[in-house]
Formats: sequence, C-alpha cells, structure tokens
Amino acid sequence: MALKWRVSQQMGGFKVAGIAANGDEAINMFKSFSNKPKVILMDHRMPVKTGIEAAIEILQIDKRVKIIFLSADVSIKEEAYSIGAFSFREKPFTINDLIYEINKALECYNATCLINSSKE
Repeated sequence: MALKWRVSQQMGGFKVAGIAANGDEAINMFKSFSNKPKVILMDHRMPVKTGIEAAIEILQIDKRVKIIFLSADVSIKEEAYSIGAFSFREKPFTINDLIYEINKALECYNATCLINSSKE
C-alpha cells in the first residue's frame, strides 16, 4: 500500500488503481475492477506474461483503455503499437513526460480516439 501511495503522490494527482507484479496479475487485476482504469502504464519485461501478452488480453476485454508502454526495450516498440498500445516511452524518462503522456491518453480516451499517440 505504501508503494501505491508513493506512486500516486508522484503522478500529479492521478489515482493509481493498482500495481501488478507480473503480466498475469495485471490481467486479473484489470478483470477485477468494476470501474476499469482509462489508462494503464505497462512495462514489457515482467515475469509470467510479458507486457505485450498482458496488453493483448486487456485490450480484448476493453478496446478503449489506453496502454502506455514504459520500457528500455525499444525492440518491442513497433510490436506494442501494432497490438494497440497508445504510446511508448523509452526509459529513462522524466515524470513530467509521463504526466504529459497520461494527459494525452485521457484526452484521447474521453474523445474516443482510435489513433495511437505520436510514434516517435
């Protein structure tokens, strides 16, 4: 719980619904939420299931959710976009960059955008 609180304090006031330790947990957590999050921050390198595998399953449940990949593994950038990721941020990045990306994702979610964020 302390980690969730610290993350939410650094996230510019955004509500952090949960923090998953692996891809399978991320999927199960998403399924369990009656009020689904609009934005998911997803790493690629996770145990049990990768971020790509988890994102595919989550997007099958809710195509509107905006998934922002945060990864040092740029080799999966195009694959992330091809499966429906909203954007991809290469580590390291600043908290301001991340907050900007989350705001863009929320704007797009609320406008039901169907396009990906800027593919840099």
